[in-house]
Amino acid sequence: MSGDDINARDLQRGSAEMLVLALLEERQRHGYEIAQLIEQRSGGEICFQVPSLYPLLYRLERRGLVEGRWVEKAGERRRRFYRLTAAGRSALGAQRRGWKSLFEALDRVARFRQA
Repeated sequence: MSGDDINARDLQRGSAEMLVLALLEERQRHGYEIAQLIEQRSGGEICFQVPSLYPLLYRLERRGLVEGRWVEKAGERRRRFYRLTAAGRSALGAQRRGWKSLFEALDRVARFRQA
């Protein structure tokens, strides 16, 4: 494995995608809610600027991993809600397996559990 095999930017992009898909696995959500939940559940360790989250959601939608629809409620501005598709569910499973393998390999080398 060369130094080019693991790219920090690819890891960051891949982790962001997995986090979004995982939250959408629970139920449909809008972008602001997704960003808030990521920050809350990570204890503030992971923060997304909402404007940077929308390009990711659009890419996931173009790839058929999520579906978005506009919802209008009286007295509220309209929001785009996203839900996970069957392809998104499959992609999430594959990503979880990949991350689990990576974490296990890192643990074997760096021995995080013993630290």
